[in-house]
Amino acid sequence: MTKHPPPRRHWLFAVDPHHYHWDTLFVKGKEMWRGAGCKQDALRQLKQVRKGDRILCYHSAPDRSLYSIAEVTRDPYADPHDDEGKCLVVDLRALERLPRQVSLVEMRGNSLLRKMKFLKSVRLIITPLTDEEYQEILRMAGIVSAPGMPLP
Repeated sequence: MTKHPPPRRHWLFAVDPHHYHWDTLFVKGKEMWRGAGCKQDALRQLKQVRKGDRILCYHSAPDRSLYSIAEVTRDPYADPHDDEGKCLVVDLRALERLPRQVSLVEMRGNSLLRKMKFLKSVRLIITPLTDEEYQEILRMAGIVSAPGMPLP
């Protein structure tokens, strides 16, 4: 009996570029991401993130745009820098910068994204995306799939 891996999920991770810029991940290639901190709403979402999931990386003010794509390389685990053991982290690997950044205004103007949770509360740090939302955002960024080639 062959065990199939769980389907890949898609997420939007938002950060303040003054505290953490997604270019840091590209310089390092792979690193432990501590952006959720100990915020309860972010931790609830982070607990659902799994190795292999794709992340759309978003910069909050002043940029307010999607910047790049990353991949989760390790399931969430306790933050080794948190003495109380309440915070979680996840390891990310940089995949690619978006050919064209997608602004918050553009996402709000797209009727296919109107139900996206992040657009209802842009203060969310971690937001799940449907496959359709993920593919539409990639299309907006200039990434289109070729026949037989999966999207990143």
